[in-house]
Amino acid sequence: MGTGILSIGVSGIRAAQYGLMVTEHNVVNASTPGYTRQSTMQATNMSVYTGAGAFGQGVNVVTVSRMYDRFLTGQVNSAQTQVSYLDTMYKQLSQIDNMLADSKAGLSPALQSFFSGVQQVAANPSLIEGRQAMLTTSESLIGQFKNMDARLTEMGAEIEGRITDTVEMINGFAEQIAHVNQRIMVAESGYGQPANDLRDQRDQMIAELNKLIRVEAATDSQGNFSVFIGSGQQLVVGGTSSELVAAASRADSGRLAVSIATAGTPIELPEKLITGGELGGLIEFRSKSLDSAKNELGRIAVSLSLTFNAQHSLGQNMLGQIEGEAGFIGNFFSVPDPRILTNSENQGSGSMSATFTAAQHNGNFYTDLTGSDYQLTFAAGGAYSIMRLSDRQVVSTGTGPGTATFDGIELAITANGDAGDRFLIKPTDEAARNIAMNATLASDPRLINAAAPMRTVPNQANSGAMTISQGEVSTGYSTVGLPLTLTVTAGNLSGLPGDWEVIYANGVTQTGTGGNIPLTNGAATLNKITYQGMTFSVAGAPADGDSFTIERNAAGVQDGRNAVLLGKLQTATTMVGGQATFQSVYSSLVSANGVKTRSAKLGLESQEAVLKQATANRDAFSAVNLDEEAANLLKFQQAYQASAKSLQVGSQLFDTLLSIF
Repeated sequence: MGTGILSIGVSGIRAAQYGLMVTEHNVVNASTPGYTRQSTMQATNMSVYTGAGAFGQGVNVVTVSRMYDRFLTGQVNSAQTQVSYLDTMYKQLSQIDNMLADSKAGLSPALQSFFSGVQQVAANPSLIEGRQAMLTTSESLIGQFKNMDARLTEMGAEIEGRITDTVEMINGFAEQIAHVNQRIMVAESGYGQPANDLRDQRDQMIAELNKLIRVEAATDSQGNFSVFIGSGQQLVVGGTSSELVAAASRADSGRLAVSIATAGTPIELPEKLITGGELGGLIEFRSKSLDSAKNELGRIAVSLSLTFNAQHSLGQNMLGQIEGEAGFIGNFFSVPDPRILTNSENQGSGSMSATFTAAQHNGNFYTDLTGSDYQLTFAAGGAYSIMRLSDRQVVSTGTGPGTATFDGIELAITANGDAGDRFLIKPTDEAARNIAMNATLASDPRLINAAAPMRTVPNQANSGAMTISQGEVSTGYSTVGLPLTLTVTAGNLSGLPGDWEVIYANGVTQTGTGGNIPLTNGAATLNKITYQGMTFSVAGAPADGDSFTIERNAAGVQDGRNAVLLGKLQTATTMVGGQATFQSVYSSLVSANGVKTRSAKLGLESQEAVLKQATANRDAFSAVNLDEEAANLLKFQQAYQASAKSLQVGSQLFDTLLSIF
């Protein structure tokens, strides 16, 4: 009996000692990141069965377990990767939002100042100082385009650097997780017990990795622990880790893409597979916000250039020069042609170039440009399709070589590529950076085409009330044959030798060549005359013999008719196919980015609350509670003392037995 008491007492002391050790381990690691509370799992020793019954033989510690719940931990990791993603998005979006919405440094005040300069010339076209002021405001507008693009470019360079740094950090965590995996496998296979502290270290690394990119962890039937990214791409498998590489994109060598390193060529990951965490936030911000802002800013620059140039080329400068004459400058601004980038995996020798189509006119000049990039893909036999990447819509198909026109762009394919070859078309991403004013015009304000190229002069002897306006010209106009005299005779107007078109007040249109133009159509009077691209408004009743002379606008230095039309472009619907103004497109850009910023902020605040709650739920189950551990110390201390007392009793009984003999 004494021997049984001693062995039971020893087992109790050992169990209590282990309990004290684990409790002390919990206490000292209460502030260790990722540490999970541990506890001993006890079981009774095998009983001794006798005729009098089964007698217990004490206790043994089966294992030390950690209070870990993979579902609670998964909730924390999921919330954490979303918080990191939204935090990155919000910080980056805020920078663009602050720049675009700045009431002093944004594009809006520069546009207003520029058109104010145009209106000064329209009000007093002969004043050289006013013309010089217009050139100065033009330079300021160009400078603002360049400054804003430079800031966006700086942000792009910062994003590229952070992508590189984040990829390196991900690789570092992947290597550490693989190394810990090996240590866990060695430890657990050697002792048959869970390596709790190593598992905690691994879980903490997973948590830190989730801050950088969304990952999924899984254990297979063989016990191998693996980490995956994207749609199942392996980052860690057991004791082996894959390496991510931030290298030049196949589609655009000027930007970084994330690839998985292989024995051969790295496998580039589509951006849509890189989600969550800081890296996911950086990639999405770059593709959906930064690129969009650069493209939209460039679209405004190109549309301003094309529409302003189109109207400016219809005017006459202070030297009396018009389009087609030596010394005349039609294009006030210049912008670069769309960029075309060859995919690095192309096998063929496809070749092409792109230009912007001329501004169209429907009451005012406008463009059809979008803020999107495009992808051309070749199929067999030179067949191709062009996709607008913003909405994944095919905008043109055909077979090259040839010309494709879409969304205000003309693409000339001079050589076909092989099937599968791709080309990236970026129409406006560098336009704001490279918009410029004609250097010759910038040095001579007299070359601003403020006047109209022709004028109408009524005969001083006219006795009727009919008037013919000074007129406007359209693209392709001609002043050949001027001057011309229009004469009213017997209800007709004559004097135009070539093709003409007239419109009456009732909307009826008539055309003809030379001869007489009827002044009425039924009860409707003549309203408008168009001849050689020149259009004149007609009003009032004439008298027989009244005449009007259409002539070149010689010495028209006081004429500001074309400058007036240039000024009207400020509020005209010059963009989005004649549906929006420069200012409304810019306001939409500011508004869209503001909405994204606000959405990211609200999402971040909401997700932080989710993370806080998920962390509290996990910690309630897994974290160390010092009050509870203090109670456990007392419990195991008392158990130790009780077991020691049983040893003392057993020793005394044994001594009593010995004394009998």
